[in-house]
Amino acid sequence: MSIPPYTRALVIMPAWNEAESVGNTVREVLALRETYDVLVVNDGSQDSTAAVAREAGAVVLDLPFNLGVGGAMRAGFKYAKRNGYDAVIQVDADGQHDPKEISRVLAALAEADIAIGARFAERGTYKVTGPRRWAMVLLAKVISGLAHTRLTDVTSGFKAANRRGIDQFIDHYPAEYLGDTIDSLVVAIRSGCVITQVPVEMRARQGGTPSHNPLKSAIYLGRSVFALLFALTRRRSQIQTTSPQLESA
Repeated sequence: MSIPPYTRALVIMPAWNEAESVGNTVREVLALRETYDVLVVNDGSQDSTAAVAREAGAVVLDLPFNLGVGGAMRAGFKYAKRNGYDAVIQVDADGQHDPKEISRVLAALAEADIAIGARFAERGTYKVTGPRRWAMVLLAKVISGLAHTRLTDVTSGFKAANRRGIDQFIDHYPAEYLGDTIDSLVVAIRSGCVITQVPVEMRARQGGTPSHNPLKSAIYLGRSVFALLFALTRRRSQIQTTSPQLESA
């Protein structure tokens, strides 16, 4: 068995009104062979998300009102840093991210600061069509060029980060929709972070209903292009931690 590139890893689950699925997702993570702590960031839910998550065995960080995924994740990164974790991974509370893939994504931190669990990398059957797919292809092509490596799924929320990546995200992880993925990745790359991806399989939502429809897909396309252009104007972060590639040189 290979030695993991971390000592303590935290699973961060942003959750907004996910009482139907968050309990099972937490239990799945805690039942894995590997040992991970689980932090559910209750993003101003109006249902029993917090109580269900605590009952399942997670630590729950309650936000006073809904901040969105970006705001919830930034709170989770700060919690990880304050409590001495040297790796984190985002896992959706709705069960679409298979907990069995966590170890594969975290293992990629041996050679990178940020590892993306990629849905479109020749594994699994996850498909997106129409404007959302066009936006994902465009964003992947541009950000791959910036990172000097092939990335196929830059909007994936299934992401892991080491200490350098955690510091980067604390310094710059915007709360606006799409900005939490595109903006943060672009600034991380321009600040010197190494990015990689790992093919993963996705599952159907274990509860709740998806929010996508044709109109929202068209809006997504426009917002994604705007988010990318805006991200390219962002300042670099001043993160001093040495990257994995330099440490092994």
